[in-house]
Amino acid sequence: MTIADRWLLPDGMEEVLPPQARQIEGLRRELLDLFHCWGYDLVFPPPAEYLESLMTGSGNDLDLQTFKITDQLTGRLMGVAADITPQVARMDAHSMQRQGPARFCYCANVLRTKSSNMLGSRSPMQVGAELFGHAGVESDSEILGLMIAALGTAGAEKIYLDLGHVGIYRALISEAGLEVDQEKQLFNAILQKAYADIDQIVARDVAHEAVRGMISRLARLNGGFEVLALAQVELADAPASVKEALDSVEQTAKLIQRQYPNVEINFDLSELRGYNYHTGMVFAAYIPGYGHPVAQGGRY
Repeated sequence: MTIADRWLLPDGMEEVLPPQARQIEGLRRELLDLFHCWGYDLVFPPPAEYLESLMTGSGNDLDLQTFKITDQLTGRLMGVAADITPQVARMDAHSMQRQGPARFCYCANVLRTKSSNMLGSRSPMQVGAELFGHAGVESDSEILGLMIAALGTAGAEKIYLDLGHVGIYRALISEAGLEVDQEKQLFNAILQKAYADIDQIVARDVAHEAVRGMISRLARLNGGFEVLALAQVELADAPASVKEALDSVEQTAKLIQRQYPNVEINFDLSELRGYNYHTGMVFAAYIPGYGHPVAQGGRY
């Protein structure tokens, strides 16, 4: 190792120098003040927790992103926080135990084994808000509205919002009766929007003709508001929970459209980002000139 190599940072790890550090700190304060004005209380989760606590309800994706370490005091396995949402959920359930809706916000660095994209950081600063204790259009639209306001505070002028609902796919897969390996293969094909592969897999593995057709059509249901009307027809034979999910997405989208007419809304009803992590509506926000979501989340 040369002297120069000794001071190299690991891939995906960055240091922040002046004046960017001052700019980041200023924006951090503005965002946390915004969250406070919306009624969200600030919390500081710990940088590491025992692994079984950190992984509860978080799914395999987060497990793969989590650095594991051994606690020298107890010998138990710990995880370095790779996502703050599960930590805040634990704090709400076990540390505060509030009755009714609870609102929290945070801003802290997390550490991940791999970045979410090729140019991303493995030690990003995660800023966000969580609303617990209410399941419905009102809470979904509140979180979306807060996200839009936060992006505006950060300087975003044009925002593109993608909406989906993982409950639709869950309901259809439950009806399909696939084996674990078959479902995994189909899941990966849908993630990649590989339509030919999707058709081939469902033709081979899904016995029920109606379900087979609905899964194939679901993968193609993406676009503007017309997609929701088309989905009501294409998925008419789906379980009742699918219609409920579609209605929920439509009501939320119309609320956001009225309140934020400059936000362009699109729908991807087979969006499975965070499938093992989210349970209902999922969303992602994009801005011109940036190919990856600048904000994302969903019902947890």
